[in-house]
Amino acid sequence: MPDSDISEIMGDIEQLMDISVATRKYVIREPGIPYDTTSRIDLSQIDFNALKTHFEQAHKHIEAEKLRGAVQSKLKRMVQLNKSRADYLEKFQRLIDEYKMGSHNVEIFFDKLIVLAQELNTEEQRTIAEQLSEEELAVFDLLTRPDIELSEKEKDQVKKAARSLLETLKRERLVLDWRKKQQERAKVLTTIKNILDSGLPRIYTKLAFRLIWLKGSVDREVEIL
Repeated sequence: MPDSDISEIMGDIEQLMDISVATRKYVIREPGIPYDTTSRIDLSQIDFNALKTHFEQAHKHIEAEKLRGAVQSKLKRMVQLNKSRADYLEKFQRLIDEYKMGSHNVEIFFDKLIVLAQELNTEEQRTIAEQLSEEELAVFDLLTRPDIELSEKEKDQVKKAARSLLETLKRERLVLDWRKKQQERAKVLTTIKNILDSGLPRIYTKLAFRLIWLKGSVDREVEIL
């Protein structure tokens, strides 16, 4: 098979690595926010039935705004961790636009926010379902979206490649200020190319890579909240 040009994927993963690298423990986190679970809004802890009851008894516009803010904060962090979740961001923005234009009253707006919040909770649990860390899932999604038809064996190969890539980069390549040094950047890109070329299943032809490049280009145009 001819060599595949995976420069676009390499660029996406390089950007992910740059966001993730720290002088201490290597984690993905929202820039400027300490790694502290108390600073995050956990929609999974909300009793939506109780919230709906409270909404009916309270000032509806205020309660809808509170929920909108909670969903926005959660969504912002989730998209920063994994840009493949940009579809949720677009859905949220459409919902806000429709509400502002008067297409939905406050009750419908609130109900749709609850549905979206529940979808975000399900998405956040995908790390458990796929048996991947948040970092590994971000790389896995870069390699599998737009949807590529994969067998379970091929899917496991992609997961293994994502794990191998992260482990190798953390152990060998992500030195302090690596992005500012041309030689270190070249080593990182070479490592990404070699691991993906050798680790991904054969279904990843040039056509498949081009579909991924296109999705990556669209994602970069999405304005984060």
